[in-house]
Amino acid sequence: MSTASAGTKTYPPTVVIEQAKITEKEKYEKMWAIDDYRTVSPGEQMAQLFLSQAKILPDSTVIDFGCGTGRGGLMIALFGKAIVTLLDFAENALDEEVRNATVSQPHRISFVQADLNDPIPVMASYGYCTDVMEHIPPDEVDTVLTNIMRAAPHIFFNISTVDDVMGERIGHPLHLTVEPFEWWAKKLREHGAVVHWSHDADGKAALFYVSSWAATTAKESDIEYDGKVNTEEAKILDNIKTNIKGPWTPMVPHDIQNTEIMLLCGGPSLNDFTDEIIEKRAQGMPLITTNGTYNWAIHNGMKPSMQLIIDSRAFNKRFLQPEVEGCKYFLASQCDPSLFEGMPVDRTFIWHPLNPQGENRSSAEILDEYYDKKWLSTPGGSTVTLRGLSLLRQLGFHKIHVYGFDSCYREDVHHAYDQPENDYENPMAMPVSVGGRVFMCDPWMFCQAEEFMKQVCIFGDEIDLDIKGDGLIAHIIKTGASLSALDEEED
Repeated sequence: MSTASAGTKTYPPTVVIEQAKITEKEKYEKMWAIDDYRTVSPGEQMAQLFLSQAKILPDSTVIDFGCGTGRGGLMIALFGKAIVTLLDFAENALDEEVRNATVSQPHRISFVQADLNDPIPVMASYGYCTDVMEHIPPDEVDTVLTNIMRAAPHIFFNISTVDDVMGERIGHPLHLTVEPFEWWAKKLREHGAVVHWSHDADGKAALFYVSSWAATTAKESDIEYDGKVNTEEAKILDNIKTNIKGPWTPMVPHDIQNTEIMLLCGGPSLNDFTDEIIEKRAQGMPLITTNGTYNWAIHNGMKPSMQLIIDSRAFNKRFLQPEVEGCKYFLASQCDPSLFEGMPVDRTFIWHPLNPQGENRSSAEILDEYYDKKWLSTPGGSTVTLRGLSLLRQLGFHKIHVYGFDSCYREDVHHAYDQPENDYENPMAMPVSVGGRVFMCDPWMFCQAEEFMKQVCIFGDEIDLDIKGDGLIAHIIKTGASLSALDEEED
């Protein structure tokens, strides 16, 4: 704040004139009224780097935090085929052509006026934050980072680490938090971010691509996004060492077969298809269950053909009781040894849902030594359904009817049956917008949906999935099919 005073040499000023305090919002409304301030757009310069790091799928949602001109978000929408929300607290920030795009193509790019100091009113799969954090007052940095990380699980940051040169045009500095690369790296980690990539640009800028689920969840989910079961690594390694020494038959791949099968997942929509599932089972279609759907099937008078479990915790033993005559049990090597106790040796198979070149390297080394490197990995996503789909394809099945694969809440219900381990999660549920519909999802549900899309891209031609229901996964497939058809018509 600057002041002017009037007085004499021997008396203090009798009149003090203070310049009116300007808010951050007013400051940037003044800056965006200056054409020169629009000449350089860091968001535009960094868009391709963001796309190369994030590797987003078409129709992924992206928030451009502090979008400024909006040119960066527009490039992401065009070159990444993304659905972009531009967010800024200055109403006059957008370039005219970008604002026109939000009017002509609102389904692909839109603008929301909002302050990053307040909870973000929208959520997306990815966040893009360039030339923003250095503008935040130091005492507001933590609040802004918290809000950003709660709005998107994967975020690209480009942060200037030098003073600005434009603020003098309005008599106010613009870069208020000028800190080095190391300071920002520490700050992001303090907020629970996992830094996947970073770059110190000659001391002038700090660049990061991070995942922020640790910041978005008040409690840990059952399965973490990076594919690790939520159990201490030492415990998992001990489980594997014990289980592979048992009399269990290792899973082996089979040639492709045309038998159609049903896979039951635990989402609320499972109950919508009870009669259909019973009828197909009565007609002889094999019934594959996962976790609690085993007991759901038994309760509804059906005998499971196969039960799949990958979770490492002992409470999963209840998903194997009572034993069903003729049912085959596929238990992951990382399961608690108590799950294997008392199981029928001739119908219990051990399998390894690992990514041996990734986070599971230690587990893979144990298996390499025991099996003399002659063992089969079942890669894939981080949940029993996603790994189960890979397993079933390895067993030769490719025509699969999937029930209860929702990956979202139905009102306050997370499963088709009681599952108290998940009862805490609803307070963490967040809205996810896909193809004109909004779904409430816990972080693990959202991650499962993203992983499913990536997994389908990898083996989509190898498997024929019939996803039943009205949940997030089914809607993603329906929306994707519609968009593909529309794109072909436009071509």
